[in-house]
Amino acid sequence: MLFNSEAFIFAFLPFTLVAFFLVSKYLGYSFAKCWLIVASLFFYGFWNPSYLVLIVSSVVINFYLSRCILVSSGWIRKLWASIGVVSNLLVLSYFKYMDFIIININDVFELNFNLMNVVLPLAISFFTFQQISFLLDSFSEKVSEQSFLNYVLYVTFFPQLIAGPIVHHSEMMPQFSQHFRRKVNWKNINIGLLLFSIGLFKKVVLADTFSVWADTGFAQPEALKMISAWQSSLSYTLQLYFDFSGYADMAIGIALMFNIQLPLNFNSPYKSLTIKDFWRRWHMTLSRWLKDYLYIPLGGNRNGRALAIRNVIITFLLGGLWHGAAWTFVVWGAAWCSFSHSSDVGKYSD
Repeated sequence: MLFNSEAFIFAFLPFTLVAFFLVSKYLGYSFAKCWLIVASLFFYGFWNPSYLVLIVSSVVINFYLSRCILVSSGWIRKLWASIGVVSNLLVLSYFKYMDFIIININDVFELNFNLMNVVLPLAISFFTFQQISFLLDSFSEKVSEQSFLNYVLYVTFFPQLIAGPIVHHSEMMPQFSQHFRRKVNWKNINIGLLLFSIGLFKKVVLADTFSVWADTGFAQPEALKMISAWQSSLSYTLQLYFDFSGYADMAIGIALMFNIQLPLNFNSPYKSLTIKDFWRRWHMTLSRWLKDYLYIPLGGNRNGRALAIRNVIITFLLGGLWHGAAWTFVVWGAAWCSFSHSSDVGKYSD
């Protein structure tokens, strides 16, 4: 179910929103959160119900691992944290990269292993990254929230589940404990509807229009002249931005209707003057995650320029691979590395 689908706009969203506040008023806020979890799981399972087992088991296991980390100490604490992070990465790698790995093994060693044709579960990268950050913060004793109900809602909350923003537990879970959010706030609903409408316009009118021009050009690249080639390339650039930015705006607007504030994910990135500034404006929550949980733990820029460059390269390459299982994404990440080195050590500083 997509945000711009008629089923979502005219059925799922209004029914879920009205029911949330009615349940909150007559049964209590805890039941309202339970309702929101059920609605979010329905939203997720609408695409493929079989993957509900994956996300539910992932949430339960990760919450249990976080409890084990918090009550342990010394090497046992490190062991639990390692088990949690590695198991999440293994699950993500299996679903997202297994066929890519098999293809490369076949090419390098001239073998003929059959592809597994694994179907990529919806949003697995997003909810995996959120839960890894929760485990690492549990290890660093930065987690104070211990409500299982709030944790489940933090991971499954449907506005941000499919395409982000990648939210941090410290900015989301406390909101689920604030009871003033149980009541209808017409100001938030009005602003939420406005943001949703802007995002819907970006997606349906702008992105989908640019996609027609881009698809037409890329379908027959040999027939392109200079002007038409530039038109196709720029159309794809704008399609990508308005598609992703529009979806993020819709997510922020929907969440606000439920009195939940999601972080901004785009801030006019094409106004940037430097590569570093661009990545502070484009998919801001992913850049923040890569900085906090990859670049800085690697050492950031604290140990000299050479190691800082190494850390930037690793971050960009893995960030590129996060976007998809193909060498084109690795090359894309490497290209950003070279661009960033021309003016600065990288997009991140600590």
